[in-house]
Amino acid sequence: MAVGKLFLIPSPIAEGDPDKIFSAVWKSDISHIRHFIAEDVRSARRFLSSLKVFPAIEELAFSVLNVNTPEAQMSALIKPLKEGIDVGLLSEAGCPGVADPGAGVVALAHDAGIRVVPLIGPSSIILALMASGLNGQNFSFHGYLPVDQHDLTNAIKRLEAESKSKGTTQIFIESPHRNNRLLQTLKKTLSSSTRLCVALDLSGPDEKILSKRLDQWPELELPKKPCLFLFGC
Repeated sequence: MAVGKLFLIPSPIAEGDPDKIFSAVWKSDISHIRHFIAEDVRSARRFLSSLKVFPAIEELAFSVLNVNTPEAQMSALIKPLKEGIDVGLLSEAGCPGVADPGAGVVALAHDAGIRVVPLIGPSSIILALMASGLNGQNFSFHGYLPVDQHDLTNAIKRLEAESKSKGTTQIFIESPHRNNRLLQTLKKTLSSSTRLCVALDLSGPDEKILSKRLDQWPELELPKKPCLFLFGC
């Protein structure tokens, strides 16, 4: 029996018209899929409905994969693929498998000889790096830095030392309600010659990207919006 294909379906990273991000060809490629793996079924239904390529959203089947899904249960998620059914994997925002629990299912698909089809879509990490003016040949994404203030300061110092010695661009995110706390800690901790970039609400209506050396940074209050922070020496 032929196996199905696993389609990696990017989701919007900000509110807006999906037609501005996803091409008609891309949408046509997934219009036949009826089985989906998603972090959150409600938001996945809303996004897929906005694409207007499925006869009825109610006909679509969803399995949940999030940070709380035990590894032992992941094999069940690729069962339809082994039965010859194409499946779509969605991240809650951005590209599946990138800072996303979907990577585990992708690995299982490869191990089972299932073709993985990545579709083009927005990645906040890549968009921020593109717009930062920082080193795009050597970079690291760290997810969230420590919440504890002492540990946070030490982590920033360690990453800056690595950036100075290796030329690495350091990339990380923060919960929107802690954006300003992190920004102030970065400004107090980093060297004046280090370049800091803040990429706010990428691809959204309030998109703002600011990249300057620390000694040139203005006073700035960040809104509670999704934000990436990058720095490099």
